[in-house]
Amino acid sequence: MIPVAEFKQFTEQQPAFKVLKPWWDVLAEYLTVAMLMIGVFGCTLQVTQDKIICLPSHEPRENLSEAPCQQLLPRGISEPMGDLRELSGLKNNLDLQQYSFINQLCYETALHWYAKYFPYLVVIHTLIFMVCTSFWFKFPGTSSKIEHFISILGKCFDSPWTTRALSEVSGENHKGPAATTAGRATVTVTTTAGPGKAGEGEKEKVLPEPEKVVTEPPAVTLLDKKEGEQAKALFEKVKKFRVHVEEGDILYTMYIRQMVLKVCKFLAILVYNLVYVGKISFLVACRVETSEVTGYASFCCNHTKAHLFSKLAFCYISFVCVYGITCLYTLYWLFHRPLKEYSFRSVREETGMGDIPDVKNDFAFMLHLIDQYDSLYSKRFAVFLSEVSESRLKQLNLNHEWTAEKLRQKLQRNARGRLELALCMLPGLPDTVFELSEVEALRLEAIGDITFPPGLSQLVHLQELSLLHSPARLPFSSQIFLRDRLKVIRIKCEELREVPLWVFGLRGLEELHLEGLFPPELARAATLESLRELKQLKVLSLRSNAGKVPASVTDVAGHLQRLSLHNDGARLLALNSLKKLAALRELELVACGLERIPHAVFSLGALQELDLRDNHLRSIEEILSFQHCRKLLTLRLWHNQIAYVPEHVRKLRGLEQLYLSHNKLETLPTQLGMCSSLRLLDVSHNGLHSLPAELGLLQNLQHLALSYNALEFLPDELFFCRKLRTLLLGYNHLSQLAPQVGALRALSRLELKGNRLEALPEELGNCGGLKKSGLLVEDTLYDGLPAEVRDRMEAE
Repeated sequence: MIPVAEFKQFTEQQPAFKVLKPWWDVLAEYLTVAMLMIGVFGCTLQVTQDKIICLPSHEPRENLSEAPCQQLLPRGISEPMGDLRELSGLKNNLDLQQYSFINQLCYETALHWYAKYFPYLVVIHTLIFMVCTSFWFKFPGTSSKIEHFISILGKCFDSPWTTRALSEVSGENHKGPAATTAGRATVTVTTTAGPGKAGEGEKEKVLPEPEKVVTEPPAVTLLDKKEGEQAKALFEKVKKFRVHVEEGDILYTMYIRQMVLKVCKFLAILVYNLVYVGKISFLVACRVETSEVTGYASFCCNHTKAHLFSKLAFCYISFVCVYGITCLYTLYWLFHRPLKEYSFRSVREETGMGDIPDVKNDFAFMLHLIDQYDSLYSKRFAVFLSEVSESRLKQLNLNHEWTAEKLRQKLQRNARGRLELALCMLPGLPDTVFELSEVEALRLEAIGDITFPPGLSQLVHLQELSLLHSPARLPFSSQIFLRDRLKVIRIKCEELREVPLWVFGLRGLEELHLEGLFPPELARAATLESLRELKQLKVLSLRSNAGKVPASVTDVAGHLQRLSLHNDGARLLALNSLKKLAALRELELVACGLERIPHAVFSLGALQELDLRDNHLRSIEEILSFQHCRKLLTLRLWHNQIAYVPEHVRKLRGLEQLYLSHNKLETLPTQLGMCSSLRLLDVSHNGLHSLPAELGLLQNLQHLALSYNALEFLPDELFFCRKLRTLLLGYNHLSQLAPQVGALRALSRLELKGNRLEALPEELGNCGGLKKSGLLVEDTLYDGLPAEVRDRMEAE
């Protein structure tokens, strides 16, 4: 006997696959087992027991046209037993071998093929049904997706984060009804408090019922760090799986194909079984030409298992009919509903996660199958499709990782002396940040989409906010909180249109620093949001690719004191709007592609500092017009291509700082000595070969930078500048340092490295403010100084 377990491999699947088998597949599976048992039972009988028993017919040869069993059958049924005894005396004169020969021969030639092979057909058809049912679980193109989906589904179902997310929603949903029920309970107490009324006792028994209705929100489970990381990994897996599976519909197509094949198979089986089931007969007539061997040519045979096979056939047909009905219902289900689209509308309404997206193709089809098993799987799986849920998880993980104590350790004073908290490259903003009420400056860099919570109002000392590639949304309540408190804000983004609009409504803002590009089609217009609300703005810094000064700058012309435009090499063409900035004190036009000093600058009567760094200035003949800027104190013309300084520089008698480094100067005009107020002169990184003696007239000069030039000697008059504190002479061609350097008693920093000096004058000892730390020179030269000089320099 063949055990049914041998066929188990045809239907064996992983236990987890059961979630993708709806009730009709489960019913069909049981039906195939029953049909397989029928087939195996029939095959066992065929193999182990006699198939047919034949007896020779004694009719004369001329009557053989009539079937040999046609006369026996009626007599065998209707004639009395006495007549049968009269026939029992006939002898056939056949031995056992002849009977066996006749039985085998008649079985092969006379018995209908359906009666012979019915059990084998049942087994074959059932195996085909089994293969069709489980083929999509085995086919490489579909099994990998199914296994991946089942793996993710199980993890999502068991994840503690799923329970927490749904519990939070459940708690929010219960909050309203609970309060309402409590209110109703209070009303009930008031109306039933009066004594002596009829039915008072009944009302007192009913009174506690609202307490049963009021249910506490389910306890929210706490996630440890490991569980949080696992949930985070699940979100990434779900995203990638969704993108992969939604691309095609191979699962849906394969399922339909195997279902259509089963229906066609069912119809074929049903038709030919109903046609041939009548061929299973108890008596079988057999005519074979064996007269030379047995002496008989006609036999009447008995198919011993015909009655049993007939019953099994009808039973098998019944199972096939039920199986076929389930297949037809499945086809109706497949084509009646849009199974390539799946909507989470009910889940969105139930959980409150309105951002759960609808899915399509194979992803949708598998979710429809899951719903036939248990819709709770889809609900829990949907948690990992929600960006809101993901953001909550990220927030929770952030709060676990960045505790208030850990954040407090990162606090430090910034350049302005404010207590600053700097966070960089985090997936979000920890809620624990808002527990540090002492924070005065908050710097957020490369942090994902930020939404400031109401807890922002706890930062009562916050005055400075930096958002560097960190887009942020600010609720209206938080805008009101920051509107008059925030003094400084820095925004850095890819394009300036990404700057949040709430920034331009901060009335108390004093400094606004924006960095980003205008789109190419808008760069020439350089349109910026209106600054009218920023009535206290004093500093505006804009780093972009603007083609002109934004017109909205004039909105703050009455109180803007410092304007910085950094154009990263893009040419700034229109500067006429600068004339309206009457209160401007500091102006920076950095890397704006300027070839001349803009004439609009000379109209700024209140200007004190001008920085034209990293432009293409070759000539500064317009420097004469700076005499109209009577308050100008600092002029930075460094990092340009200036070849000479015009004589008109003498008109800048009030200038205190002049930066001309990183240019192409070879000489300095003698008229420079007439800038009597000059305290700082930086002409380093040029090509100067000599200095005019008139520099000695700069009696207020305190800082002189001459490094990285080609100076071979210094004029003695230079040492008349007795207020010099810093003298930078490094990397020139000096072969000696004049002893007059000892006259610079206020000198505290002297750089001499990179020259051709052989020795240092001992008069350096007269420079009382010069210490070893302020003397930058080769060690060999320093060691050549007299010991008492070195001791004086090394003394504290």
